[in-house]
Amino acid sequence: MATTQLGNPLRPALLAAARSPRLKRTISKIPATRKVVDRFVAGETEAGAIKAASAILDTRRYISIDYLGEDTTDLDRANATVSAYLSLLTALSELPDGQPADESVRHLEVSLKLSALGQSLPRDGHKIALENAHKICLTAQSVGAWVTIDAEDHTTTDSTLSTVRELRGDFPSLGIALQAYLKRTEADCRDLSGPESRIRLCKGAYKEPESVAYQGAAAVDQAYLRCLKILMKGRGYPMVASHDPAIVSAAAQLATHNGRTAADFEYQMLYGIRDPEQQRLIFDQQHLRVYLPFGDQWYGYFMRRLAERPANLSFFLRSLTSRN
Repeated sequence: MATTQLGNPLRPALLAAARSPRLKRTISKIPATRKVVDRFVAGETEAGAIKAASAILDTRRYISIDYLGEDTTDLDRANATVSAYLSLLTALSELPDGQPADESVRHLEVSLKLSALGQSLPRDGHKIALENAHKICLTAQSVGAWVTIDAEDHTTTDSTLSTVRELRGDFPSLGIALQAYLKRTEADCRDLSGPESRIRLCKGAYKEPESVAYQGAAAVDQAYLRCLKILMKGRGYPMVASHDPAIVSAAAQLATHNGRTAADFEYQMLYGIRDPEQQRLIFDQQHLRVYLPFGDQWYGYFMRRLAERPANLSFFLRSLTSRN
């Protein structure tokens, strides 16, 4: 899930660093890095993810778990990712809230990046990712969990949306993440927000060219609100993925204006970010889902979290200079 505020002047450099194997090796070796990563990532193992998920569910928040990984160009690695999700879903089904509920909103969800399932493979990548996602969706359906397909950089969007359309034939409630800073997203919102649909709207967290994406914070905020209006007027279930107080407030107003109750949409926020605000929304009887990443492929996700907010970067830098 991407929810950047575009307020970090070092954002372009940090997003570029997210793609650098050399910097990955350097940063991974810094002892203080682990302390900061633990703020945003629920460990490297399934056991750590389940422990964090259980704690979140106990606070009446929902969860969406992401097994970290992307840009996979190895078939064995893609198959291993599928196996990890199938194991995770089995473990989630054993939690107190893991069984299918009578209500329409599922407490449990997993988030998938198609590039981690084989989309980037040089041969038959689209087909392999589709088949792998279908396996995961079947298992999720059997344990009463939702699935949402994550957004990645703009070069994957056409393939990703094509896969979602195919999967929705068997799984109508399959969610899709759309990034408001892409200039195409308003049209995608209109096209994909039919009955039973679920759309996670985020601002966007990848370095994209001006030809395809709005560049300034104000322009991205305006694009987000235009997209959100479309979703709130639509017939699906909007998922408002943002930590921005202005967006959170606007979502509540738009929901009321369009006759939606708290059961007709949800907020989504990242694990480790704005926890008091998450608790406030729950106290106000809103639906709030926590995006919970785990796994050893944390580097790209971690760098995007540093890029999105100056406070995150400051926290990291303080950790590097702290004796603790």
